[in-house]
Amino acid sequence: MKASNIGKILGGFGLLLLFSSPFTLFFSSGSFAIAAVKVVAGLVLLGLYFATNFQQFGQFASRRSSFFFGSTALTLLLTLGALVAINYIAHKKNVRWDLTEQKIFTLSPQTMSTLQGLREPVRAIGFIPTDHPAYEALQVTFDRYHAEAPDKFDYSFKDPRRYPDLASKYDLHEGQITVVLTRGEGASESHTSLNIISEQELTNALIKLTRTSEQKVYFVVGHGEWPLNQPMPMPGQRGRTTSLSEMKQQLTQEGYVTQELNLAGGTTVPRDAALVIVAGAKGRFSPSEVESLRQYLSAGGRLIYFAEAYGEPGPDLSALLTEYGVGIDPGVVADAQFNSGSPYVVLSLFYGQHEISLPLKQRELNIEFPTSRALNVLTQGLAEGVKVVPVVSTSPFGWVELTPDDKPEPGVGERTGQIPLVTASTRGTSGAPDKRSDEARLVVVGDSELLMDSNWGHEGNRNLVMNALGWSTNQEDKVTIRPPDRAASTLQLDADMLNRIRFVSTDVLPLSLLGVGLAIWLSRRNK
Repeated sequence: MKASNIGKILGGFGLLLLFSSPFTLFFSSGSFAIAAVKVVAGLVLLGLYFATNFQQFGQFASRRSSFFFGSTALTLLLTLGALVAINYIAHKKNVRWDLTEQKIFTLSPQTMSTLQGLREPVRAIGFIPTDHPAYEALQVTFDRYHAEAPDKFDYSFKDPRRYPDLASKYDLHEGQITVVLTRGEGASESHTSLNIISEQELTNALIKLTRTSEQKVYFVVGHGEWPLNQPMPMPGQRGRTTSLSEMKQQLTQEGYVTQELNLAGGTTVPRDAALVIVAGAKGRFSPSEVESLRQYLSAGGRLIYFAEAYGEPGPDLSALLTEYGVGIDPGVVADAQFNSGSPYVVLSLFYGQHEISLPLKQRELNIEFPTSRALNVLTQGLAEGVKVVPVVSTSPFGWVELTPDDKPEPGVGERTGQIPLVTASTRGTSGAPDKRSDEARLVVVGDSELLMDSNWGHEGNRNLVMNALGWSTNQEDKVTIRPPDRAASTLQLDADMLNRIRFVSTDVLPLSLLGVGLAIWLSRRNK
């Protein structure tokens, strides 16, 4: 290539450096030194251009190349101007797109509904020094909450070392990183604090701070149910244990208070019961226990029954479930197509039209049933005023395996097709004597293993169970999608590193691409 042609390419790069130096100074880096270097380098490259093309200057005005030179310079100016305008508009509008698979930068529906439902302003105080590695991530989280509810959620940061009076007021320990949520002022102020700072913890703390009363949930015991407060052997896995600790923690975070209930001897359900749960009963219920539950429901009580794969409710409890339109078939549900590697581990996206499943259906979340019983939606033998609907069912490829073995397949006399796995029943009780509410609600879930820690991390399972609790206790704001368990891998960047990244992405990279394009165009033009 001729020296004159190389000079033209270098001159083009020189123009790029000169024209972009104001952008570097005022937008991309703010560094006078870098802008000055670009100006000097641009002038040097233009000097090389003049040195290699000085013989053509006398003919420049009369040749067609003057038009091309002018149009090239104008194109560069317009391109740089467009880049500046785009960056300015993006800075002012500040629109964000969350392209992560788990939507780790998007607030969950539960968080947004909680913020929108705040009746009075809440203020978050982050007791964390500005030089702490978690400071920027927490500030971003606060910004998202404030943007969703600017009039009801505000925040500030306080270094506990500089505000010992506040640290003492909220009983903070030295070196403790804490967020305190407050509402009200003076003597009427109430607050709650949290140390694990995540969206789920922050939203649950908001719910805890703003709730007006606790919901008492009784777990029935005495029939081999899964225990709330101790580890238990994992089904089919010797030597391994699991528990319901994660579910219990979630209940506490969402304002439920749990307590065990033994109905033996005709004990009645306490008056403060917002909900009664039977979690995986393996033994039969006595007639007196069933009668206590029957009276409770007939007065407008709320019950969730999680069936156990290898347990039997007995004829008396089966009769009560029949009154509310639900039958439990023998055997275990299997699905030939929609499963998680084993036909017995059923996956379902097949939702009915019910409040419990509507958010799950909208988000298209699978429910994973490890070993589920098959339910029947009955039309005969129902108590007066009972209505029952399927909430979740198998795919059309499901069947009931009456003799479970390691090679399951539909056999003669085994029920096949779309089989209900979760049902919801209602019954009007406004005229009942000594009523507890105007409507009895019963949810039957074919699988109790959903409650175990090993299955609780499945987002669909967790939301199905918690939505069932929210619907049963008539808390519409708790029928939603909760913040997922986000295993986000983050990289902490300091201010200098962020400035370098911004400079490279908004200055060096675009100019390099423009320069390469200009070089290719000039080299082809001069052939």
